[in-house]
Amino acid sequence: MLNGLFFHSIYIKKICFYIKTLSINCFVLKYSIVKFATMWKNNVLETIGNTPMVKLNNIVKDLPCTVLAKIETTNPGNSIKDRMALKMIEDAERDGRLKPGGTIIEGTSGNTGMGLAIAAVIKGYKCIFTTTDKQSKEKVDALKAFGAEVIVCPTDVEPEDPRSYYSVSSRLINEVPNSWKPNQYDNLSNSLAHYEQTGPEIWEQTEGKITHLVVGVGTGGTLCGTAKFLKEKNSNIKALGIDTYGSVFKKYKETGIFDKNEIYPYITEGIGEDFLPANVNFELIDHFEKVTDKDAAMMTRRIPREEGIFVGNSAGSALAGIIQMKDMFKKEDVVVVIFHDHGTRYLGKMFNDDWMRDRGFLLTEQTRAINLIEGHKHQKLVTAKTTDSVGAAVQLMKKYFISQLPVTNETGEFVGSLNDTALFSMLMENHELKQKQVSEVMSPAFPFVDAKASMEEVSRSITKDNAAVLVKDLMNQVHIITKQDLIEAIS
Repeated sequence: MLNGLFFHSIYIKKICFYIKTLSINCFVLKYSIVKFATMWKNNVLETIGNTPMVKLNNIVKDLPCTVLAKIETTNPGNSIKDRMALKMIEDAERDGRLKPGGTIIEGTSGNTGMGLAIAAVIKGYKCIFTTTDKQSKEKVDALKAFGAEVIVCPTDVEPEDPRSYYSVSSRLINEVPNSWKPNQYDNLSNSLAHYEQTGPEIWEQTEGKITHLVVGVGTGGTLCGTAKFLKEKNSNIKALGIDTYGSVFKKYKETGIFDKNEIYPYITEGIGEDFLPANVNFELIDHFEKVTDKDAAMMTRRIPREEGIFVGNSAGSALAGIIQMKDMFKKEDVVVVIFHDHGTRYLGKMFNDDWMRDRGFLLTEQTRAINLIEGHKHQKLVTAKTTDSVGAAVQLMKKYFISQLPVTNETGEFVGSLNDTALFSMLMENHELKQKQVSEVMSPAFPFVDAKASMEEVSRSITKDNAAVLVKDLMNQVHIITKQDLIEAIS
């Protein structure tokens, strides 16, 4: 009887265990179904924001601080402008400025247009964009891919000129029925988007440890909106704006003077302006750093090669600015830089060697030490031994028509040198010197230079007291470089 009850009890427990397990599995299954159902987005606009932050390691290795890049290329339009484009549209919808079936007309360098075009596709609007002829063809083609009409206007004209992309977009607003101009420069929804999104993301991703924010300034919305949020969290955070030569921002910040003499055409895209947009709040910006077109372009090329991140021209300018400002940072600082857009929009420009060469940014290969031996690299280096007679050494120099002769010891080490001018002077004073060993009259050995040393470095090494240098090729063979090699390279 007891055995029967015992087995019955075990059976009951097993049933309860299976029921419990089944309940847990059902709960997990139910949770998984619910989670799976919420994994997708209702449309592409819901993927905007929450972009990754990545520590930079190679380009900034000599800086004392930590540098983190906020990579905005993961937005659907591959740029940070998606954030403010959607915000401007939603605010305009809310207050009735943008009506169903309307046409969005905007002056844009490309990225804002992309954000507006994507939102227009989802929401059912048409788009007409005006841009400048300095913008990359890739940007214009990308806007057209989303069905937008693009009008290219000249860069080198005043904003008030009827041909400027500002003026053309303003004119079209009066000509196209049911149209709306976002005006990203003066529309404060631009800054508000970054106050509501970008700032909080950076604060959370750095756990509040950010000390400096570095952003290229064009409309000013990204830097000022983000900086406003971050400074409310910590007033010691510095907002550093990147400007370009040909733009008015830096001088205006430092002097309060709007100097038209500062304005001239420049190549760098997406930053700098020849007027003062309402979104540029100078009180929120602690410092402006100007970066040249060349430095911006060269850094743009370095980022994918050294950090593996494919980003555009404004990112290159921002990172170049950080390098220029290195003395402003300390070991404990956490510097966040915005990488604004994707490198694919610059394939025909900064990432095109011919384009770079045409603008003098990418020089033809400089003459290096290894190039200077091109005319005699196939010849074995003629040397004298320390135990050779001076007379024998003179015969070598005559035989091979050489004026400089390296000297080696018994183990092949370069321990000295002979120079025909010095040797001639000594022989004129003492004809019996021919019988002496080379070791008794030789000068110090010629120095070695690196195969990649520039021609300027080589020329500095060849002096009155040192008439030649030595260099090793890839096969570890030693060659000599003389003044004659330098002369031939120049001529």
